[in-house]
Amino acid sequence: MNRIIFENVRDIDLDHIFQCGQCFRWIPEDNNDSSSTGRYRGVAGSYFCQAELEKNDGFAGTLTLNVTGGDEKFWRDYFDLDRDYGQIKEKLVEQEPRISAATREGGGIRILNQDFWEVLISFIVSQNNNIPRIMKCIEGLCSAFGEPVYRDMDGKTWYSFPKPEALLGKTEEDLKEIKLGYRDSYIVRAADKFLKNGIPAGTMEEKRKQLLEYHGIGPKVADCIMLFGCREFTAFPVDTWVKTIMNDMYGFEKKDIKGMQAFARERFGDLRGFAQQYLFYLYRDKGIK
Repeated sequence: MNRIIFENVRDIDLDHIFQCGQCFRWIPEDNNDSSSTGRYRGVAGSYFCQAELEKNDGFAGTLTLNVTGGDEKFWRDYFDLDRDYGQIKEKLVEQEPRISAATREGGGIRILNQDFWEVLISFIVSQNNNIPRIMKCIEGLCSAFGEPVYRDMDGKTWYSFPKPEALLGKTEEDLKEIKLGYRDSYIVRAADKFLKNGIPAGTMEEKRKQLLEYHGIGPKVADCIMLFGCREFTAFPVDTWVKTIMNDMYGFEKKDIKGMQAFARERFGDLRGFAQQYLFYLYRDKGIK
């Protein structure tokens, strides 16, 4: 294991990062305790990582990573450490003061620089699903079709995310034991389509159109993949939590997704993907349904 240390990192909190709905392969080190230890274990790319944040003041501190691979640049990019999230929060509050509670509550969120293919499959799995089950399904996919990357002190083997080639030609029967339900066929088809077409390219709307051509991907899932996989920060996914907060804070009918999207464009502008994450975390953390 190699140790990489990033000192004086601002606007960071591991709970906020790993529990804001953007990723599903990181677990708290003390998974049975309701209080956070500030330590997580997970896999990024083909590397296992144990991440720990020693807080200094507010959402700031020293980030220590014990990893099986990846250089400092890889992990700096993965955690998006070169982006000024303090400035993003300030601008969002200037544009829409009522979002200030969300930027305070989830002030340590950073949008991870994840692999597009992993995001694509993860959010296909995520539809009509809860986070614990999403994590279990993805872990099942990784252990069945990924490569082992690390065996930790607890005896748990961690696997890389399966490459699309590993799923190419598989049948729904091959995936049956993972209990993905109707998503089996979506994943099998996605591997073939991704290998033929690659990562979506072009304008944001062109990328979105390409994503909607995948079986099992609708507008909300496409927007999630745009934000977390394509890093299109103008994407504003509207899920159950966002519908709730837009109804509660701004009076939108929960079916008025177009109205919510228009509001986000007007009030949050090019930062609306970041706004979505702060809003999501605020209401998810409160447990509001």
